[in-house]
Amino acid sequence: MRKRSHRSRVVLAVAAAAVVGVAGCDAVGGDSPAPSDAARPSPRPTPLWDRTPSSVAAVGDSITRGFDACDVLSDCPEASWATGTSPEVDSLAVRLLGRAGAVERSWNYAVTGARMADLPGQLAQAVRRKPQLVTVMVGANDACRATPSAMTPVSAFRADFEDSLRSLRKALPRTQVFVASVPDLKRLWSEGRGSSMAKQVWQLGICPSMLGDADALDTAATLRRDTVQKRVEDYNKVLKEVCAEDKRCRYDGGAVYDYRFGTAQLSRWDYFHPSVNGQARLAEIAYRTVTAKSP
Repeated sequence: MRKRSHRSRVVLAVAAAAVVGVAGCDAVGGDSPAPSDAARPSPRPTPLWDRTPSSVAAVGDSITRGFDACDVLSDCPEASWATGTSPEVDSLAVRLLGRAGAVERSWNYAVTGARMADLPGQLAQAVRRKPQLVTVMVGANDACRATPSAMTPVSAFRADFEDSLRSLRKALPRTQVFVASVPDLKRLWSEGRGSSMAKQVWQLGICPSMLGDADALDTAATLRRDTVQKRVEDYNKVLKEVCAEDKRCRYDGGAVYDYRFGTAQLSRWDYFHPSVNGQARLAEIAYRTVTAKSP
């Protein structure tokens, strides 16, 4: 019995060694075939949002052109929140690319007075540069018309924005888009109406639907301003909704609209457009949104 038991143990040990040996060959490769492609770990997917884009193009209106930031009734692109090179502003492009990089790899196609209907033409220019990030700040002039009835209809505003993003995406599928909300125009009126200089400049035609008859507080004037303000809110809703449909678009979440611009952040010439300090605050908002881990 002991001999047969001993022999059985030997047979079992040899069999076990054979099994382990086969398993070992599979584990280390040996003579077994290489794993199939399906068994290999898949490469890490490319993130939809790159927080460190290497080039920036800006489109929009007078705010992005730095209007009235440096001199009265004139553009000052070097103070632009998006692409300016002024050390006092520390623009989005400078924060992302460095000062030398901002000079070489950022472009400002914004135009003072531009409305949403002008966005496709500006983007067509930007596309030629093949930027990795496009900044959009437009809509104030759609509300700043001679009268509230002349404001851009919300449906047209939406259609033009959708067409603009569609054209951009067709030309540059991977380009990212940062969209800033339209500022709170009524707050700008409230902040500036105490300045006689501001009211004199406003009479030259700056946002008459909101700023006209700045001292008037009667029912008609209040209704006029509230109508303009409601249209701005509707525009921001469009910007948010349309941007949300594009996986490479980020809206600022209403941060520009919510920012409480004070006199230090407003041009000392018109108390409406951002001052150099105000441009720096816009740059902070944009940079925070672009570099956030999630929208």
